Amino acid sequence: METVRLTTSQACIRFLENQYVSYIDMDGNEVEQKFIRGIFMIPGHGNCVGYCNGIEQEIKDLEVYQGKNEQGMALAAVAFSRQLRRKQAFVCTSSVGPGACNMITAAATATANNIPVLLMPGDVYASRQPDPVLQQMEQPQNLTISAHDSFQAVVKYWGRVNRPEQIMTDMISAFRVMTDPGNCGAVAVSIPQDVQGEAYDYPVDFFKKRVWNIERRPATKKAAKKAAEIIRSAKKPLLICGGGVRYAEAHKVFRAFAEKYGIAFGETQAGKSAIEWTHPLSLGGLGITGTECANAFAHDCDVVIGVGTRYTDFTTASKWLYDVNAKFVNINPSEFQCLKMDAYPVVADANEALTAIEAEIDAMGGYHTSDEYAAEVKRLQDAWWADVDRMDHTEYIDAESYVPEIQDANRRAVEHYIESIGSKLTQTAALGYINTHIAPDSICVGAAGSLPGDLQALWRASVPNTYHCEYGYSCMGYEVAGAYGCKIACPDQEVYAMCGDGSFDMLHSELIASIQYGYKINVCLFDNAAYGCINNLQVGQGNKSRTTEKNMHIPGTPYDGCDLGPAMNIDYAGVAEAYGCKVYRVKTIDELAAALEDSKKQTVSTLIDMKVLPKSMSKEWEAWWRVGVASVSEKPEVQEAYKRLQDHLYEARHY
Repeated sequence: METVRLTTSQACIRFLENQYVSYIDMDGNEVEQKFIRGIFMIPGHGNCVGYCNGIEQEIKDLEVYQGKNEQGMALAAVAFSRQLRRKQAFVCTSSVGPGACNMITAAATATANNIPVLLMPGDVYASRQPDPVLQQMEQPQNLTISAHDSFQAVVKYWGRVNRPEQIMTDMISAFRVMTDPGNCGAVAVSIPQDVQGEAYDYPVDFFKKRVWNIERRPATKKAAKKAAEIIRSAKKPLLICGGGVRYAEAHKVFRAFAEKYGIAFGETQAGKSAIEWTHPLSLGGLGITGTECANAFAHDCDVVIGVGTRYTDFTTASKWLYDVNAKFVNINPSEFQCLKMDAYPVVADANEALTAIEAEIDAMGGYHTSDEYAAEVKRLQDAWWADVDRMDHTEYIDAESYVPEIQDANRRAVEHYIESIGSKLTQTAALGYINTHIAPDSICVGAAGSLPGDLQALWRASVPNTYHCEYGYSCMGYEVAGAYGCKIACPDQEVYAMCGDGSFDMLHSELIASIQYGYKINVCLFDNAAYGCINNLQVGQGNKSRTTEKNMHIPGTPYDGCDLGPAMNIDYAGVAEAYGCKVYRVKTIDELAAALEDSKKQTVSTLIDMKVLPKSMSKEWEAWWRVGVASVSEKPEVQEAYKRLQDHLYEARHY
């Protein structure tokens, strides 16, 4: 057996350079390409010597980018892979202690969304000779534990390379997981810093070109036949377009299936933009953040065909949205996901399953929905898009005539904001203007706060794969990092991050990286001086507004989180300008129009600092979300909220 003597780190990089994937794209073409695009790196204690030497000696095609925050760079890696429908990925490497742990949130984000990313933090010494080293957390009861064991809860595969030869089995397992459509997610492989520099005689064959096939798992004939029988029995069926439709490159097959049988479809956050919003069978987003037409239609459907969805509580409205007697057919390469909602499972790729089910339906004599069904779809669509047009043009004229989209006990926040900030711009109007005045192929990125609700319900995606909202984990701070990752993935498209002030406060470090590397992104910052989504939830369940508004503390008043001083008027544009961004300060639609138009001419990243009214985001339509309301309270408002909870639980599925 021919061998080559390399250090563990050198072997790792040589292996990464030779990993390819093969898959069938949405046009039916077989594509082969490198799987690992590059490395995001923040060098430090634990990876700046051995790991960097591996890169220096073995790098060929891999791109290396300096991160600014470990969580931020790893979130950029998640977004990159998600935008490319899991067909490429990044490696992220960090130092031993805090740097490694900073990536845990990003690992959870990747795993919750079934997105591949390879995290390779440095680790403490395998030899233990210098223990405790800088940044080492000791556990006296078990000295084999390091902080990196924390990754085990949030990844699909975890490994620690304590001997140089272990890198071979760990890398094989890592790529097995990252290229598995049914079990994809984050992978963490820690390499202790002494092991990084240790040498081994590796088999040369380990470094040969290796092609990982992203398989389209076929449906069994029995499963396809049973699914066809259930669908043919439906009087009012509904298709769900989940993220799996996009990852499986099943856009065209899904569309053809819906059109052939006249079945309307709703979208999850991950599935949105698989098909353009103007499609006559599209009802838009489903669930808590969905459209009124999709949710109203879903209430009394008798058969639901879920394609590539994991049925989060937002998609099912805490299992309340669908009739308890509705039948479910679930298509997913993951058996675990297929069995949700007590469904009949078709454990298969979306393309293969829909094609097989179609053949069985046709063999049984065909199927099509009724004229009455089509008329209801059209009626609901027309009413909904008329209401969206209204929200696109909502204005605040005066306190007497203005009716906020969110009508709750904290109405005072609206006028309080106007007094403090001086802006009367509404969130839905600002979002609607952006939506209708950017290039149709622009990529819209979102993640947390009230904006995912606005985006799933109101955003109109005209071009496939241009909607990118991370809502599997709803990770605040994903927006800017995600936009940066999307731009690396799709450098020829404009990318817009829809970001609240709360998310921007938490994490926007990779905005600096976008400037550094010339990847222009556009940050649309909606500043309502609050955690507006959570304030709505908090107040709507009978509670006081506490620590959800960014108001100044009044000296002499209690530190109880209920601050009533002026709203904080933060110049976010000034922050971004200092980084090197082109910035705009916006309080009116006219100012937004001018800013948006000028931003298109820029070659550097831009930030549009929009001051938008609280309570001007969209509401929930025909939906309910279960939250932990107090069962005993002295407040009548909380008592009433608990009663509503019990009433909805009575109507909801229990599993």
